[in-house]
Amino acid sequence: MNQTELLAPAGNYEALTGALSAGADAIYLGGSAFGARAYADNFSQEEICEGIRYAHTLQKKIYLTVNTLVKEWEFPALYQFLIPFYEAGLDAVIVQDLGAFLFIRDHFPGLSLHVSTQMTITGPFGAKLLKSLGASRIVPARELSLREIITMKRTADIEVETFIHGAMCYCYSGQCLFSSILGGRSGNRGRCAQPCRLPYHVEDGREEYPLSMKDMCTIHLIPKLMDAGIDSFKIEGRMKKPEYAAGVTAIYRKYMNLYTALKQEGKEALYAVSAEDIQKLKSLYLRSSLSEGYYEKHNGRDMITISSPSYNGADESLLQAVRKQYIEKPVRKEVSLSAVFHAGEQAILTVTDGITTTAAEGDIVDKAKNRPLSEEQVVEQLRKCGGTFFTVADVQITMDPDIFMPVSRQNQLRRDALKAFESLFLWDDAVKERHPLPFEEDSLSDRAAVQKVQSVRKEQEALPSLKGTQLHVLVTQKEQLQAVCHTCLEKRGEAARLYVELALTKDPSVTELFSLYRQAGGGEVYLALPYVSRQTCDSECRQLIELTTQGFIDGCLVRNMEMLSCLLEMNYTGHIVTDSGLYVWNSRSFAVLQQYAEESYLPIELNGKELYTLIQNADIRRPSLQIYGRFPMMVSAGCLQKTSGKCTHVPGYLTLTDRYRKTFPVYHECSSCYNILYNSVPLSLHTLLMNRTFPVSAGRLDFTTETAGETEKVLSYFTALVRGEKRQPFYQDFTTGHYKRGVE
Repeated sequence: MNQTELLAPAGNYEALTGALSAGADAIYLGGSAFGARAYADNFSQEEICEGIRYAHTLQKKIYLTVNTLVKEWEFPALYQFLIPFYEAGLDAVIVQDLGAFLFIRDHFPGLSLHVSTQMTITGPFGAKLLKSLGASRIVPARELSLREIITMKRTADIEVETFIHGAMCYCYSGQCLFSSILGGRSGNRGRCAQPCRLPYHVEDGREEYPLSMKDMCTIHLIPKLMDAGIDSFKIEGRMKKPEYAAGVTAIYRKYMNLYTALKQEGKEALYAVSAEDIQKLKSLYLRSSLSEGYYEKHNGRDMITISSPSYNGADESLLQAVRKQYIEKPVRKEVSLSAVFHAGEQAILTVTDGITTTAAEGDIVDKAKNRPLSEEQVVEQLRKCGGTFFTVADVQITMDPDIFMPVSRQNQLRRDALKAFESLFLWDDAVKERHPLPFEEDSLSDRAAVQKVQSVRKEQEALPSLKGTQLHVLVTQKEQLQAVCHTCLEKRGEAARLYVELALTKDPSVTELFSLYRQAGGGEVYLALPYVSRQTCDSECRQLIELTTQGFIDGCLVRNMEMLSCLLEMNYTGHIVTDSGLYVWNSRSFAVLQQYAEESYLPIELNGKELYTLIQNADIRRPSLQIYGRFPMMVSAGCLQKTSGKCTHVPGYLTLTDRYRKTFPVYHECSSCYNILYNSVPLSLHTLLMNRTFPVSAGRLDFTTETAGETEKVLSYFTALVRGEKRQPFYQDFTTGHYKRGVE
């Protein structure tokens, strides 16, 4: 059985030392920037470098989180941020942003790249694509079953790290805009305000907490997870106290060791978890009840803290015991010393842990003039290891009877020997040769990019219409598709491209409407593929290929890495466009996706100036942006129908109402079994077209809950704007999203 790594969280230096003392094999932590826990204590540069030294002395590892999306102007800061940790021997970075991923790969050679769960990798196709780009480990979406994880590992042949304990998000990590849109605190920037922990009404039901997941505890599943070959077990909790990190680590270490021993003896069936240890886990900052996550079930009411999301609190006596055992006295590396003191020769001190050995030479040993050194005095001095990561188990002395060496020289010899010994664990030969490759900033600032793009637009302002701007339309219902065809036939609407949700093609009459759309003067027809692709990904790809081959469609809108990679492997010949959820926050991310797709929709969370910068620096010739419609704020494996006890297995909408009486439509997508929670009001960037302030080549209108009549009116309105008219919309409730404010 391969040894499974136990990976513990650390929000501060105490948590790091405590978790390592409790048995963690590795620690993941965040620095002063670029981490998905902006409100954790986090570490200073000095603390991280010290932590790397400490961990490496114990032959453990340190992983740094760089798991936020990175804006165009932030790469110089990212480069400088990483240099000291890279040179100190950092073991790996955990990355969300595709551009940052390639940037780190190219500028910090030899540094292992772990794909964050924030990248929403849901299957073997996506894992293989990231491996080809340089990933050494995948942290897949928490929502995957154990069977899916096994398939991913075997098929992609890559290390897999999965969460085994702690808090759970309701949304697929990396796909949540709920906190961002409602309060400007983006989960993609480490600032989630956790609106999923607030009360809501599902339809006309009573107030509950239908989005609040129970905390995960998989201590009973340890044998299955270890047998599955998962490489690393990850404990959530960088925002929690050091006692939590140490206490939870100690219990999982105990049971991982227990199962390993039982397995070696052929007694696996004897594995059992004591009620006392379960109670300890419950007393270490867990919510009122626990679940085993998604390993053995897809969703369910029993995974939700329906009545309350609050924590139980913690047992203070347990916290004190954990602190005393693991935090107040951090584990030190045990070594044995062997000293040789002969008059007229250099003193020699050898250090060993039984496996690794090194020695240091000191000053010449003097002949004693008055009081000679005693063996006891030497032993006493050599045992003084305060301020180091070592503790001395044994001291062997070989010395002449009448010698003398000042205490200061003995201390220096000890310091030199321990430093030489420590260095053997800090850097291997590869790390010693680490040198970051030069980075020269060549991108424009926000202001310069805006000025350059606007200078191009000024030439067009005298024109009667926005020359070159096209409207694209996305429909999610058959009635909306019919309305688009009807509006185009009457020349009241223009749609250069039509996106149709894949699920609609189950109705044979839908493909007939594609022909009607083209007859009405419409342009291309693309299928909008699922937001999340899992076990049905290859069958969905084959369906897409068949419709493309038959001439019904021209291309597809891809919304996740799994589907993108699957299409590439199947040599799809149609056009590929990536949606805004495959984030292009910077020119480097855009460049990555342009290797595989012809177009990429711009992200929702950047403001206007940041979008200008991105367009200019990435040299985006045909900027595509959603300019109307509700956008997903959550994509979840959870099912509100099932949670409310009303599951019908029929796709459709229900409503979620918050404490301010805002109502959010939630679509239950039963084909792929996930929910999409949309914003309470549609996005509307009509002023961009009215004032001609943004170089939109393709503006997309997304229709979700709209009726056929509303669809016709919206399409006609935006068509009029493109044709040069200036008038306000007929609808009053809308948002401009982040176009003006952006996120921190």
